[in-house]
Parts: sequence; C-alpha cells; structure tokens
Amino acid sequence: MAEFATWVLPVFIAAAVVAGLVRRIDLFETFLEGAREGLQLVYNIFPYVLAIYVAIGVFRASGALDAAAQAMSGWLALVGIPAPVVPLALMRPLSGSAALGYLVSLLDEYGPDSLIGRLASVMQGSSETTFYVLSVYLGAVGIKRSGPALAFCLLGDAVGFIAAVWVSHAFWG
Repeated sequence: MAEFATWVLPVFIAAAVVAGLVRRIDLFETFLEGAREGLQLVYNIFPYVLAIYVAIGVFRASGALDAAAQAMSGWLALVGIPAPVVPLALMRPLSGSAALGYLVSLLDEYGPDSLIGRLASVMQGSSETTFYVLSVYLGAVGIKRSGPALAFCLLGDAVGFIAAVWVSHAFWG
C-alpha cells in the first residue's frame, strides 16, 4: 500500500500531461495561467487570513481564552466535560495549529489513553477551524455577509463537541 501511495501523485501528473498533449493544449501557458490565478486568489484572501490570525493572537494574549475556559469549566464538568479540554473546545474553531498544540500538551500531561486524552483527540477530529475556513472561502468569493454561515458553522462545531463528549464517555468513560 505504501508503494501505491508514493506513485499516485506522479502518475496523476503524468496522466494530466499526456491528456494535455493528446488534446493539443499549450501546457506551459495553461500552467502559467493557473499560477496567475493562484497568486490573485492569495492576494484576495490574504487580508482575511491576516485578520483572523491577529484576532486569534489578541484573544489568546489578552487572557480572554483562559478567562472564558475558567468561567465555563464549572458547569461543563456537570455534564461530563473535564476542565482541561474546555480551552481546546474554545480554541479549535479559531486556530487549528493552536488547538493541535494544546492537544499535544494534553496528551503529554494526561496520556493518550486517558479519558481527557481520548476526548481531546475526538474533539480535535470532530470540529473545524470555523473562523479560518469562513475567512478564506467567503473572502475568496467576495461574500461580505457571513453571519448565517458563521452561525451554522458554530452550531456544527457545538454538535461535534457534544458528540465527542458522548462518544468518549460511551466508549471510554
């Protein structure tokens, strides 16, 4: 299987080149056109990506993340959500890399086979970096009013987190 995986991309590229040659497409010009469009896309979405990273930095550096996690941890513990995973649930919609770093620290501290380790792992996999995805995709197509999309995406994250808690307690609790 590993050998198959190493050949998938080269075979796909070779097939695309052969198909382009058979259809008599100017491959170099087509490649340059795609590169131009890619750079234009980067230019269009960069302000949105920069804004979300600045907002994440301010949220974490201000202590708001820790304060929110502390405020919520008491009543979340009543429904089976351990306090150490609360920051992960708050961070995951904002930043995938920050959430992954926090997940690694939870796994180091509690172990991957603990309830906290498993719950955090399932939470990481059952949610999305909502704000990043919305800023990139909606910014790329020029949509300015993102309120309804944001509400449904955050609802999806909440359902993912609740399902992660249920699954983790059902199988490992």
